[in-house]
Amino acid sequence: MKRLFCLFSLILLSFSPAVFADDMPNIESLQQFASLIRWSGVLFSALTVCAAWILLRFIQSIVDGISSQFAQRRMLLQKLQSFFQFFIYMSTGIAVFMMSFRVDDRILALIGGTIAVSVGFALKDLAASFIAGLTVMIDRPFQVGDRVTFEGNYGDIITIGLRSVRMRTLNDDIITIPNNKFLSEVTVSGNYGALDMQVVIPFYISMDQDIRLARDLIQEAASSSRYIHLPKPVTVLVKQTITDNYLAIMLTCKAYVVDTKYEKLFETDITLRVMEEFARNGIRPPAIALKSTDA
Repeated sequence: MKRLFCLFSLILLSFSPAVFADDMPNIESLQQFASLIRWSGVLFSALTVCAAWILLRFIQSIVDGISSQFAQRRMLLQKLQSFFQFFIYMSTGIAVFMMSFRVDDRILALIGGTIAVSVGFALKDLAASFIAGLTVMIDRPFQVGDRVTFEGNYGDIITIGLRSVRMRTLNDDIITIPNNKFLSEVTVSGNYGALDMQVVIPFYISMDQDIRLARDLIQEAASSSRYIHLPKPVTVLVKQTITDNYLAIMLTCKAYVVDTKYEKLFETDITLRVMEEFARNGIRPPAIALKSTDA
């Protein structure tokens, strides 16, 4: 038993120098890193961070107070607040770094490498958007003023820049889309440079109604709208369809609005006219068959 213990001790001692040799570079790296820290400035760095936090809270309280009294100045104050916040963040970060570390060639090399990598990653997407912007301007899948559908968003293109495209939706929201999105996604343009645009409005009636009369009423209502673009035809298509659990006749009105900005007014005007004429002539919508709830 004693011989086994002695043999195990000899094996352990034979490997221990290699283990300590592997740990030496790590210890030296930690010592080199610790030598770069200016420990006397760490306390002042903590005080600087606290002062910056108090200053940001003070600015926030001032902006909130003035915004509540002068609502018309709220947007300007928020822009100024964002600028001051960015300035305070940058100043605090630089001050803390200068007080906490001894700046030498190694620190400058580390900072330079970090900044180069960060800028490279940031410029990668910017360069892709820039090239895509040139492609959009040359290929012209849409133009400024077009009413466009893109990734579920529907609205007017208001600007085409080198980095992004801005769209104003029908809810008056401004959407910013990076140009590189248009290289891989499908974009639908409703008018493609023209003022007029086709508007499609479906109507449903019951199977036993006068289909020809309903079609004529829709045709007349669309043709007499104040927003109609008469140089282009008004078409009413008839189709039998199954909606949920009942049969119906779908009459699809295809007409051109004189200006894309009147699209929803045009659709509302035709719908109101058709509904009034249907009620006057006794044309009823399809009867919905309720599902049985019996077990």
